[in-house]
Amino acid sequence: MAAVGAAGLGGAYWTLMSPYSQLLGSFPYRGRGDRREVALTFDDGPNEPHTSRLADLLAGADVKATFFQVGRCVERHPEVTSRLAADGHVIASHGYAHQFHRCWTRAALRQDLTRAGDTFRRHLAHPPALYRPPWLLRVPGLPSLLREAHLTPVSGEFCHVLEVMQPRPERIVDRVMRVVQPGSILIFHDGFDARGGDRAHTVAAVGHLLSALPDAGYRFVTVDEMLGIPAYQ
Repeated sequence: MAAVGAAGLGGAYWTLMSPYSQLLGSFPYRGRGDRREVALTFDDGPNEPHTSRLADLLAGADVKATFFQVGRCVERHPEVTSRLAADGHVIASHGYAHQFHRCWTRAALRQDLTRAGDTFRRHLAHPPALYRPPWLLRVPGLPSLLREAHLTPVSGEFCHVLEVMQPRPERIVDRVMRVVQPGSILIFHDGFDARGGDRAHTVAAVGHLLSALPDAGYRFVTVDEMLGIPAYQ
């Protein structure tokens, strides 16, 4: 009985939260494998001072990234979102509240998506067309809601399974260099949920990767470039 229960939980996790599951519709986690391209993506921001430090590093390397931002964090740091957009980075939606209980019912999801869309419309010339659900959680009602909101879901692969817990920068870098492949969409976190938090190790790791990945023959692209889809509505 315990084995059956464990198998059921494992199946539910794979279906609802795995970066790779396509059981609830298209959820691209990687681009084409014939191009040595990699997309850097950042979730849960903006979160100061770490998002601005990432922006400085990216500007110094002339690299564009994709930021899946939380609406309530955009309200907290609108100037950071404006700076990222002005620098040519792609601003994508990570919902409004980043609260687990808002990810399960159609009513809660619709409210979260609507409030996030309203927030982005106030701070961007055009609302995002790309969406990454918090915790990568998809429920059966989400695909139709995303179609209503004109949003395309995007997955990715975690740069390090414990990156949210801030392992040493060299551990993050080592893991990325071991698993990266042409078409990788790498998930980092410049925030934590919607509460902020210290992301100094992520910033340091990205600073190293901005030279290590090109040295390994990779070029940086944004998610919309990699997948050939619109970034904005």
